[in-house]
Amino acid sequence: MIRVLIDLYTFLLIIDIILSYLPQYRHQPIVANIKRAADFTCAPIRRWLPKDLPFDFSAFIVIILLKLIEVLW
Repeated sequence: MIRVLIDLYTFLLIIDIILSYLPQYRHQPIVANIKRAADFTCAPIRRWLPKDLPFDFSAFIVIILLKLIEVLW
């Protein structure tokens, strides 16, 4: 059960990464919901990362941490 939830959330993060490169969809309600769900875990990591990075690595860090939890579970 935990693995399924981790995989679903990882998929949601990947969708958020892809949608961040498609600005024409930013104002869609479903995209806003995906962004809000992804920011739940990415926002705390973003605060620790340097502000001048050219790319937002927070989603990748969250995915790595989730996969680590999945392996250790």
